[in-house]
Amino acid sequence: MLTKDLLRVSRAGGGFHPQFAGDDRRDLAARVLGVYQGHVDRARSELDDALTDLEREADDFKLVRGFAKLLEREARFEVRAAVEPRRAREAAFAASESVGVVTADERERALEQAADRLDADPDDVADSLYADLDDRQVLVEVDPRWDPGELVAQYNLSLAQTALFDATEVRVRSSDPKALVSAVKRLRLMYEVRKTDAGREVVVTGPDALFRATRRYGTRFARLLRTVAKADEWHLEATIDDRGTEREMTLTDADVSVPGVEPVTEVSYDSGVEADFATRFESLDLDWDLVREPEPLEAGASVAIPDFAFDYRHADFRVFFEIMGFWTPEYVEKKLSQLAAIDDVELLVAVDEDLGAGEDIEARDHRAIPYSGTVRVKDVRDALRRYEEDLVAEHAAALPDELRPDADVVTIESLAADHGVSEDAVEDKAFPDHERVGRTLVRPAVLDELGDRIEAGMALSDAEAVLDEYGVDDASAALSALGYRVEWEGLGGGTVRERAE
Repeated sequence: MLTKDLLRVSRAGGGFHPQFAGDDRRDLAARVLGVYQGHVDRARSELDDALTDLEREADDFKLVRGFAKLLEREARFEVRAAVEPRRAREAAFAASESVGVVTADERERALEQAADRLDADPDDVADSLYADLDDRQVLVEVDPRWDPGELVAQYNLSLAQTALFDATEVRVRSSDPKALVSAVKRLRLMYEVRKTDAGREVVVTGPDALFRATRRYGTRFARLLRTVAKADEWHLEATIDDRGTEREMTLTDADVSVPGVEPVTEVSYDSGVEADFATRFESLDLDWDLVREPEPLEAGASVAIPDFAFDYRHADFRVFFEIMGFWTPEYVEKKLSQLAAIDDVELLVAVDEDLGAGEDIEARDHRAIPYSGTVRVKDVRDALRRYEEDLVAEHAAALPDELRPDADVVTIESLAADHGVSEDAVEDKAFPDHERVGRTLVRPAVLDELGDRIEAGMALSDAEAVLDEYGVDDASAALSALGYRVEWEGLGGGTVRERAE
């Protein structure tokens, strides 16, 4: 962004129109770039003087200052002094008090005395006294990310961002709505998605009192524009608080682009609460896959995009999940109204206990999960288990009471996968042709063969090799079924022994 004093806008017709730089300003951008590159190893004061001269020559000094402001962030200045300036001042001031400086000769004696104290040259002490002031710092490097054309594009983006700093509402249509909503949520902006004749429109808004109380929203609006402008096609309208007067501003992809720099909002999750929950949930390896930012849900005249969805791995069944954090009462009421308009989907809502909205959510036929600070994974898992129990019962009822796998050896896991159900759905079924060995089903004839080949005194590794030939990987359960146990010999390995009756 630029500073507010560099904002170039027109208020013609009561609107708010940023004065963007056109392609014809590339020459001016190139000259500003040249001034910076030509003043490497020179004091900032000399650079500033050269920029002032350029401002006088140009027809718009604010544009020159805008280009310079962007390039200054790409420049590196340093203090160059033979003596550290603070030490030079301390020694010189102490010597001045001793000498009683009034004349030029007395000044020279004070500097000589300070130099003796510092073991330095008097001229070096004099040059170092104020070398750390901004205008005396030296430009040591300038490495701009942009050529002249890209500098113009960056200027236009920064100008629009500065104009958005005083926005109280932003309305956007984008050819990449998913990226837009992701950025809105990651920036923790309050929003809703409306259906309009021109397409879905993301409205980032909030009560007026909130915007008067904090300028963080304005900064976030400005950061959001970087993601908006990455889309191929987009249209943005904003309501601007122009020193107490509301004005409307319109921006499109024809006005602003991003010159090859990734949006600053590209992070994994909207908030620490969501990132923490996702990490802990996925570590459990449940029968539910966590989906980030699923498809939008119809909510009357608007659209809602939940934070997550849970997909059951063994059926075409999805549960949506929304995390309601610290929002204003007005926005909570708007969100509750939106939830009430969502039909025919399963929705879990984790709601911050401070909002006190749990009962209202339950009244709208959605399940509320209260939380404080972090969303408890156990609470979400318990809520999902209610659905899971119904799904397991439904799948189990669709299967015959007796299952007769074709394979001689088959695991419960693979059998469940063959039927497209969870392991719980086949857990209580009868297997008349097989015996259950741990989590594996084995025909009796196979157990007999194993009994013939495995004997007491055999090394455990040799027994495991035999079991592996038959596809039995649960050695402990298989040996137990054959009447054996394992005798461990320290950390060196085990031996198969007969199990005592």
